[in-house]
Amino acid sequence: MKLPVLAAVLACVPLAAIADEADVRKAVETKLGRIEKMARAPMAGMWEITVNSQIFYIDDKATYVLLGNLLDMKTGKNITAERQFNALPLELAVKQVRGSGKNVFVTFEDPNCGYCKKLARDILTLKDATVYTFLLPVLGDDSFEKSKAIWCAPDKSKAWVDWMTIGKAPPALPAKCDTAGLDKSAKLGGKLGIRGTPHIFFATGERVGGYIPAAEIEKRFAATGG
Repeated sequence: MKLPVLAAVLACVPLAAIADEADVRKAVETKLGRIEKMARAPMAGMWEITVNSQIFYIDDKATYVLLGNLLDMKTGKNITAERQFNALPLELAVKQVRGSGKNVFVTFEDPNCGYCKKLARDILTLKDATVYTFLLPVLGDDSFEKSKAIWCAPDKSKAWVDWMTIGKAPPALPAKCDTAGLDKSAKLGGKLGIRGTPHIFFATGERVGGYIPAAEIEKRFAATGG
């Protein structure tokens, strides 16, 4: 939800005292839409709410809403960004594991993106990493067709790596293939405000819009003890 729209909505949120989770949920869903996830926030008297893949915070009286990043002053961690990372539907992504796979990150990529192909070759050199790649065909119809072929391949990971690193075309589309997951992946990219590829998410919550080399990825792993 865009900020001007959210501000207009908040003006209508009732100011009456609200005592429990059910009442807060009802107030939020009446004004903002269906809650995907709801839990107590690290701040006293606040709830952490996820609506339409966006995280925000609301008080016990459903009077005020905070939309933005919540930071831990002691650790410097971006709590909101980490929550966003952990909430990503990884079952919709193509998974690769290198070495022990202990360092996890996420990418959004288009199969016809030159810098995505450069990133794909770099990923092959990572020592201990797991990468989840969401297919985001933003470069036209051919990107969408290639994404479908990769998504419908018997081994998605192999089809993706072969195409991105050595230019081997994915297997032909089978007669039947459920591409609902691919459609959801594309919609997720839109919800997260991703307009170009590659786009990288790290477990710390850091987002990088664009290509960075393997050495920079490894530096981020090292900074978190990876």
